[in-house]
Amino acid sequence: MNITSLAMLAAMILAVTGCANTIRGVGQDTANAVDATQQAAGNVAGALN
Repeated sequence: MNITSLAMLAAMILAVTGCANTIRGVGQDTANAVDATQQAAGNVAGALN
């Protein structure tokens, strides 16, 4: 392998790692939004009773 191939391989590995972290972050944000929505619905239901 030459230096160009190694550099391209390293760049691809970094890009894939970054994508995995982004996908994981989106999943966590979505879960947090669902939790907040459920809590808000519970607060509204509690206020109506």
